Amino acid sequence: MNFFLKSISYILHPLLMPLVGAIIYFSAAPRFIPENIVQAKIFGVVVMTILIPIVLFFFLKSIGAITSVHLATVKQRKIPLLLQALLLIVVIKLIVDIYHHPELYFFFLGVLFSILTSIFMVLFNVKASIHMIGISAVTMFTIALSIHFGMNLILLITSLMIANGLVATSRLHYKAHTNLELILGFLIGIIPQLTLVNFWL
Repeated sequence: MNFFLKSISYILHPLLMPLVGAIIYFSAAPRFIPENIVQAKIFGVVVMTILIPIVLFFFLKSIGAITSVHLATVKQRKIPLLLQALLLIVVIKLIVDIYHHPELYFFFLGVLFSILTSIFMVLFNVKASIHMIGISAVTMFTIALSIHFGMNLILLITSLMIANGLVATSRLHYKAHTNLELILGFLIGIIPQLTLVNFWL
């Protein structure tokens, strides 16, 4: 059980959530999108939201700015979150086209707002769960996509809801967060998505 719960923190790591959202979008969107375009967008998302952050993580770890990929303390969160926000801005500006992929554009914009909210909370020494932010944002986005495209994504949505529970259980089990921090993370992930859905739903 310990191994399973620990694995959840890595399998559903927040760095992977933007990619998961993009994959769900391109898989669910009923409109025709050329395969080469999909591959280019996915590649860009992987580079900007996973590969570059991993390189930055090792750099920050080497200079002692952070000690863990989970950013255990509030102090360690400031620089990584700021860098992640900058990378998301690049994704929004250069990779995701609001005219051709408005749903995905506003998903990433919502994720950016969630990260900026986390940065704001760090200033007040509040540590919301970034894991919960990531999985809850993807869940809300998927629900909105299901309504928008009139598609039955109930199995995927159910799986994501279970994933929310697993992430919360994992973080509580390892005492990485309190109940309040998990609830804050859940709300910070959902609210921007729920707010921005008005622009494309």
